[in-house]
Amino acid sequence: MAGELNRVGRAVDRAGQVGRLGRATRVSRVAQVAKAARAARPGRADGADRMVELLGSRTGVLGAATGMLAAGAAAGIALERYVVGRRRTADLRDDGPLGTRRGAPTIVKTADGLELYAEVDEPNPRVPNPLTVVFCHGYALNLDCWHFQRAALAGEARMVFYDQRSHGRSGRSPSTLCNVDQLGKDLGEVLTALAPEGPVVLVGHSMGGMSVLALADQHPEIFAERVVGVALLASSAGGLDSVTLGVPGPVGRLVHRLTPAAVAAMSRAPGLIERGRKAGSDVAYFLTKHYSFGSKVSRARVEFVAEMLASTPIEVVADFYPGFAQHDKYHALEALHGVETLVMGGREDLITPVEHSREIAERHPAAEYIELSDSGHMFLIEHPDVVNAALADLLGRAAAAAGSMTQPPVDETG
Repeated sequence: MAGELNRVGRAVDRAGQVGRLGRATRVSRVAQVAKAARAARPGRADGADRMVELLGSRTGVLGAATGMLAAGAAAGIALERYVVGRRRTADLRDDGPLGTRRGAPTIVKTADGLELYAEVDEPNPRVPNPLTVVFCHGYALNLDCWHFQRAALAGEARMVFYDQRSHGRSGRSPSTLCNVDQLGKDLGEVLTALAPEGPVVLVGHSMGGMSVLALADQHPEIFAERVVGVALLASSAGGLDSVTLGVPGPVGRLVHRLTPAAVAAMSRAPGLIERGRKAGSDVAYFLTKHYSFGSKVSRARVEFVAEMLASTPIEVVADFYPGFAQHDKYHALEALHGVETLVMGGREDLITPVEHSREIAERHPAAEYIELSDSGHMFLIEHPDVVNAALADLLGRAAAAAGSMTQPPVDETG
């Protein structure tokens, strides 16, 4: 299997068809496809230009939209959240009301006394030797973002979902501990409390993937002894200090330079930002959709993401943002060698550009790499069927690896 993964990467086109690319040629071919896609999608550039135009066209929208744009870089999707004034209508393509799946609630208390909220979904009793899968969500989201994966994998494994510190139902963290390294420590404590023994698989989206890499940096022995699978979805091992939100040229560089100061300013005037949100809901909806998805999705899914973002206070966004520029965990990928690994990236991701996923895959040549066309940062919600199939495949490989770990050594002396 390792030899096959060393040679094979995968690309998923807009129709959901999966094609195999030889690893030796995959990077150049994907780069060519990406270059052609950029040349053929003026709508993206036009959208960015239109957004910049909106920022400067009316003073009434300027403050709110500037906050949205800056926090979009910080939050990993567009901070400005669309406030839904009416009940969401169910979308026939969605698995019931989004974000409503619940498991057995529990609390994990960290070394600094913070309470992390978690839920555990137990496996079907008929599943032999089930794995434990721990899901780590991204920045300004919460554990509900795994709605589709939770539904698809129900019963197949013991699944642990938790809210990162200062997110969702977890306790509010001191700002000094709002950083990726601390999130890695938190993940370690979640494992100690809720998965103290047996093989585990770690699945991280965006900042959640960074949390996994932080744990790998701090405790590589866990990956050598217990972790049998890792999935890094729309994540990064470093270099986030150059992300420009997909805004081209000098304007993009300006946005990048101004974002830290803008986020800090918003945290000092949260009431003003909240009033701006209410005044700019149409722009907010546009930005949430623009920065979350790369293809047409139902309104229910856009609002689902927007509502998760709305639950994250602007002060929390400001607490975490500065640390991303210092995030550098490429060296931690060494701990993943020998671990079944899945890396997925979306070609239309404006928050964690696909180049970050490609770089991880190149530095971890045994990883399976899947690149989705017409997919934005939230492809776990945008294209859940593809993500679910890839995760199911990973769990199968991880289960096989776990089985080989528990087999007694073969006595070749006789």
